[in-house]
Amino acid sequence: MNKTTLRNEVREALSKMSEAAYQDRSFIVAKNVLQEPYIIEANTIGITISNKPEVDTIHLIEELWQLGKKVAVPKCNPKTREMTFYAIDSFAQLETVYMHLREPIPEKCEFVDANEMDVILVPGVVFDKFGYRIGYGGGYYDRYVLNCSKGKLVSLLFDEQLFEQVPTDAHDCPVDIIVTPTKRIDCVTQRGAN
Repeated sequence: MNKTTLRNEVREALSKMSEAAYQDRSFIVAKNVLQEPYIIEANTIGITISNKPEVDTIHLIEELWQLGKKVAVPKCNPKTREMTFYAIDSFAQLETVYMHLREPIPEKCEFVDANEMDVILVPGVVFDKFGYRIGYGGGYYDRYVLNCSKGKLVSLLFDEQLFEQVPTDAHDCPVDIIVTPTKRIDCVTQRGAN
């Protein structure tokens, strides 16, 4: 299957999830990722403000604040297809932009350099056990993570988003760890075993 077909198939499957299941399963993913050693040891964590049907990150961000983590949220530039991250300590520092995305207001936030990131939670639509993903088609994260020298890449997803293998391109950057309501996959080990 090609990327567009897979992306559409998964989005349709996720759209059928009930609100209760969505909330319950998002909560379980958040609980699981908070036990992840990379998250426990991290000082600065990059994370998007989720849009349904992505795993809900609002509760997770609140938990990270309570743990004293610096939470950095991306601001996208649709013209250049580049991202910059800004630390937020309140949802009041966000604005709604194109495609109903909530992004930081740069004047109200502190810029965070790519090399300051200890962990980046990378969104996407479809994933495989090797950490390769099909995103939303903009390539923002693949470009951004090339500049991250130390940050571990972790993805939060529902089990419906996980496939045996997805089509990849040469520029695709795989994630290191996948966390679902029922699984933790060390994608680096999976790639090494392949």
